Amino acid sequence: MDLASILLIAVGLSMDALTVSICSGMTMKPVQAHLALRMAAFFGGFQALMPILGWLGGTGFQHLISAYDHWIAFGLLAFIGGKMVYESFRGEACERQVNPANLGVLLVLAVATSIDALAVGLSFALLDVAIVRPAVIIGIVTLVISFAGVYLGKRCSGLFQSRVETAGGLILLGIGVKILVEHLSSGVIPIA
Repeated sequence: MDLASILLIAVGLSMDALTVSICSGMTMKPVQAHLALRMAAFFGGFQALMPILGWLGGTGFQHLISAYDHWIAFGLLAFIGGKMVYESFRGEACERQVNPANLGVLLVLAVATSIDALAVGLSFALLDVAIVRPAVIIGIVTLVISFAGVYLGKRCSGLFQSRVETAGGLILLGIGVKILVEHLSSGVIPIA
């Protein structure tokens, strides 16, 4: 597979992580470089790991994961997004925010935003594509885009201060619904 195709796949896969990074940057007070880098490392690391796991699973595992990957991604994103929306309507919503620096939250978000990368790894196995180079590129692209997304979110936060957490939660729910609808309507494993 050529470098341009791998880069396009990497950018496509990183869009969910970018959205979450922007939402997290909007709620972080203050944004600190080490927290932004931690988030980017989680997203980039899982985006690199999931294609490898998918590739290792190979064709024998594809029928099992393709039937449920959309439900797993939807469930994880709906949980985190629902929690964000719920907490935004509590009396202390401005003080209580989902902390994207929390390792548990980062783990759930990293897994939820990288489920599609697992399917890409399965696709690479079917296409007989060596996985190390694409996985490294996908991870690095996601890391860079996610890191930039945190700062982009912080710059946008002044525009949406009143309900940033609600918007972020609704965006996560929307991503989960999008994944679910795409899989249920097409029955095909999307690459991006």
